[in-house]
Amino acid sequence: MGGSSNLLSSHISREIRHALSGFARRGFGSVRVTVIVQGVAWKTSIFPDSKEGAYILPIKKDVRKQIGVDVGDNAEFRLIIDDIQ
Repeated sequence: MGGSSNLLSSHISREIRHALSGFARRGFGSVRVTVIVQGVAWKTSIFPDSKEGAYILPIKKDVRKQIGVDVGDNAEFRLIIDDIQ
């Protein structure tokens, strides 16, 4: 999760677009997901950023505190796409 906008890497974003091909998109192209970081799971949505060609993973301040990361930190995470399950 790098930078203030929490852009997912282009590689991960390509994988998401591929997984979603053929599925209907939600408003603003959002995708419902479950995110797991350091054993902490929460549900949210990711949003496409057409300028960057990537998805944005918003992380609320209370969740960042809980998992011990701050804006600009990198973290390993698991992303489960809920919209295709």
